[in-house]
Amino acid sequence: MLSIALLRAVFDTPAKKAQLVEQLTLAQQQGADLVVLPELPYNPWSPAVRQANPEDAEAPGGWREAMQNAAARAAGIAVLGGVIRLAGNCFNTALLSDAEGRTIASYAKVHLPDEEGFRETCHYAPGTAPPQVIQAMEARIGLQICSDANRPVGSQLLAAQGAQIILAPRATSVATWDRWRLVYQAMALTCATWVVSVGRPGPERGVPIGGPSLVVNPQGEVVLETTETLVVIELDLSAADEARKHYPGYLQWPAGTYANWWAAADVINGPV
Repeated sequence: MLSIALLRAVFDTPAKKAQLVEQLTLAQQQGADLVVLPELPYNPWSPAVRQANPEDAEAPGGWREAMQNAAARAAGIAVLGGVIRLAGNCFNTALLSDAEGRTIASYAKVHLPDEEGFRETCHYAPGTAPPQVIQAMEARIGLQICSDANRPVGSQLLAAQGAQIILAPRATSVATWDRWRLVYQAMALTCATWVVSVGRPGPERGVPIGGPSLVVNPQGEVVLETTETLVVIELDLSAADEARKHYPGYLQWPAGTYANWWAAADVINGPV
C-alpha cells in the first residue's frame, strides 16, 4: 500500500515556503507517504505568454528545488514537484524528493504544446531522456508530465519496466477536462498501472487553467475526482501487479518490433 496526498496548489514565491511546509505537514499527519503537486508548482504559469523570463528557470540546486527539499525534510514526507531546470537548455522537469529532503529522481517533459495560453516551446526544450521507473517507498513509480499523456509512448515504456503507479502533474484548461480524464483512464487500463494527476487549481494570467485532481485504478476506473485542495488516498499496489496477469496487462511489449516500425515510418510533424 502507498498513501498519496494530492495537493492542488502552487507556491510560486520563496515567501510561500511556510505555506508549503504547512500543507506537507498536514498531509503527513493524515498518513500520506508522498505528496503530488501540480506541474511547475513553484512558478507562475510562465507559458501564458511567449516571452520567457530568465528568472523562471534555475540551475540544479536552485531556490525552488532547495525549497522543496527543505519543506520535505521539515514535514518528513516525500514530495513530487518540479522546476524549469537550466542545464544547457531549459527543461520542464519533475523532481521527486524523499522524506529526508534529497532529490532522488527527475524527469524532463517531452511533449510541449504551442497554443494560446500554453506557449511552452518558448520557455523550455523537450526532454530526450527516456522515463525510468523509480524504486521508492516500496513502490515502482513512473513520472510523466501533462501533455506526455497524449503521446503515450512514455507511459507504455514505464509499464514495460513494471511501474505500479504513474504520477502525472499537469496544467490544463477547464474546458478540456473531459478529454484529459478519458486519456488518463486509457493510460491506466492499457498500462495496468495506477494513474495519479494533480492540476494547477485556477485561472492564471488570463489562461482558464483548472480541473480536478484525479486517481484512476489499473482497471481504468476513476476512484477519486476532486477539486479539494488537499486529499489523501491509499493505493493498493498489488492491484497493478494483479492487473498485469489479465488482459490487456499480460500482452508483451515487442520493443524491437516497435523500433523497426518507427525507423520505417514516414512521420509527419504538424498539420497535413
